[in-house]
Amino acid sequence: MEENSTEMTHCLPNINNHSCDVKVTTATTTLPQQQHHILNINSSSNSCRGRNRLLSSGVHHGIIRKNGDCNMSYANLKQRRSRYLQDLYTTLVDVQWRWTLLVFFLGFIISWLLFAFIWYMIIKVHGDDQLEEHLTSHEPCINNVHSFTGCFLFSIETQHTIGYGYRYTTEACPEAVLVMCIQSITGVILQAFMVGVVFAKLTRPKQRTNTIMFSRTVCICLRDNMLCLLFRVGDMRKSFVIGASVKAQVVRKRTTEEGEEIPYHQYDVKVGSDDGSENLFFIWPMTLVHVIDHNSPFFNMSAVDLISENFELVVYLEGTTESTGNTMQARYSYHPTDILWGHRFENLVYFDKASENYVIDFREFNKTKEIPTPLCSARDLEEFKGQNSDTLAIGNPSGPTPGPGSDHLVCLNPEMFMAPSTVSPC
Repeated sequence: MEENSTEMTHCLPNINNHSCDVKVTTATTTLPQQQHHILNINSSSNSCRGRNRLLSSGVHHGIIRKNGDCNMSYANLKQRRSRYLQDLYTTLVDVQWRWTLLVFFLGFIISWLLFAFIWYMIIKVHGDDQLEEHLTSHEPCINNVHSFTGCFLFSIETQHTIGYGYRYTTEACPEAVLVMCIQSITGVILQAFMVGVVFAKLTRPKQRTNTIMFSRTVCICLRDNMLCLLFRVGDMRKSFVIGASVKAQVVRKRTTEEGEEIPYHQYDVKVGSDDGSENLFFIWPMTLVHVIDHNSPFFNMSAVDLISENFELVVYLEGTTESTGNTMQARYSYHPTDILWGHRFENLVYFDKASENYVIDFREFNKTKEIPTPLCSARDLEEFKGQNSDTLAIGNPSGPTPGPGSDHLVCLNPEMFMAPSTVSPC
């Protein structure tokens, strides 16, 4: 038996801040009557056993944070404040709650003080503040108001139509009647505006996305003899997301044929349910599938290539909330360090005969299990399917280096891609 192999050793940090040596071995072994092409990733330290996460040595700065917010800020934007003030309603809905409440309180207090000052000027000009109790022949503009404090209380009563009955306007001052009408209309407009802002903040679709869950990792494995990328999305609430659809994009650097570098080129990634449809019957957590084919940006990536890749997979779920009828969008992002090659998700839905209900066990939401998967790219796998002689060996990344007779070596015959698949140990 003859064997020719090339080896590369990389020292990669794992998620527990330990170091391990990952040995990537490409070997061509000539065995009697057949040839095996073996590609395996093997950990040389026991602390790395069982870990199939391919970690990149680079630092990835995500465009989308894990909570769905965009990781960006604006600089050198001219007339930003004036443009924001022109759309004051949207600005108050978008800002944080402390600023909205501050404007809410200040809006009412300033209006009370402003009209209190106007009322005080009216009684000052009319001489009501100098009125003595024994002089009953003089009819005041406002009964029982002789100071600024009284004007402030009367302003609150007028604006909010409290109507205690102790302070009220008379027919002696037409200007007082006019100011009362203006303040009543102003109070209604201000109250409607501020209540609308608070209501809009409370019913924002963004709050609904807090109960939408995305899996922490992405899996790549074989499904129907095709390499597929899988991730999971679920909803904590029992109220449905009507018309739910899911989309995804890969953001990465691209160089054009003319040499132009596009640092954040967006590639569309087709994802959907089991049959590839983007429309989901979103009644329980679903595993969404992206078939890695010619149109996929992952078509030329192998398990080893992911170590040095730098991209961001942005996924977002859109739909209409059943409770409020608002349109919502939940976002999440994944990096190469979040990809588990050779894994698939565990089932989390089962039927409980005692209660006669389907039960969703969210403890299994992020759980995966290792399965034999080719470590080559989808392009190489497709080229292999067209061959009729060679046999592809799939090594278990957390196991020892595969060899003849090894339990960790699984052979895929070319015929399995043409007929019902059968996987047998070599």
